[in-house]
Amino acid sequence: MGVAAEPGQKGVNWSNIAVGGIMNMVTTLGQPLEVLKTQMAANRSQTMWQACRTVWSRGGVTGFYQGLIPWAWIEASTKGAVLVFTASEVESATLAAGINPAVAGLLGGMTGGVAQAYATMGFTTCMKTAEITRAKTAATGVKPPSTWAVFADIYRREGLAGVNKGVNAVAVRQCTNWGSRMGFARLAEDSIRKIRGKGETDKLGAFDKIIASSIGGALATWNQPIEVIRVEMQSMAKSTANANRPAKLTILNTLGFIYKENGIKGLYRGVTPRIGLGIWQTICMVSFADYVKAWVKGQ
Repeated sequence: MGVAAEPGQKGVNWSNIAVGGIMNMVTTLGQPLEVLKTQMAANRSQTMWQACRTVWSRGGVTGFYQGLIPWAWIEASTKGAVLVFTASEVESATLAAGINPAVAGLLGGMTGGVAQAYATMGFTTCMKTAEITRAKTAATGVKPPSTWAVFADIYRREGLAGVNKGVNAVAVRQCTNWGSRMGFARLAEDSIRKIRGKGETDKLGAFDKIIASSIGGALATWNQPIEVIRVEMQSMAKSTANANRPAKLTILNTLGFIYKENGIKGLYRGVTPRIGLGIWQTICMVSFADYVKAWVKGQ
């Protein structure tokens, strides 16, 4: 993801903040997959078809865009800016030190993922998940509160810790997410160069970069259990639904709860839509972002 510094260039590329924010807004076009993934992770007994029908019942097409405004847009613009800026600087520095591109991508992605989680994603991801899962309260005959009412209620009761609930799980997910996506994508790029007889510094075509990013995005879903844990920790629909659910959730006791309730399969619920989402996000934030950064530097 790093772009080589130009001769005489000093300091950091601050323009990457804008590039990241803009490119990650593009990824929100995949919100239907995000909603479907979250629905399946929060309701682990549902099949994909049942999850689709449930989401559709919340308003048809609009149901697949729950949580998009404002939380997904806020999350996308801020976390994208932090991710691209941090990952680019780390990857550029490690490449300059002679480290293998795949390892540089891994380190850049891991660092960027952790930075974006703690800087911006705790409260936005919590609120986005709350927006998607709160609709289940309508089944009791009570009108679900608005997104802002949910935010105000959580903040009043639990303060910043409440709106940042599950942030450690988010950090683990983002660290493994982007470390894997960028690492696998760069490794795939190197493999494609070798297959095509290109040198390490030779540029790949757009199609090759998209293929490499698709591989990276798909393989990075190995960490789906972390995503299921994150959804369970932040879900607004599960607070009283199961007597066996720990009152105070941590990553480890949530893992144990999900495994006891649903087994190994439960930890991988929602992985299919997440593969599609991961491919789309990696193409945007690795392949397309490389082109945008190179264009910005050329201006």
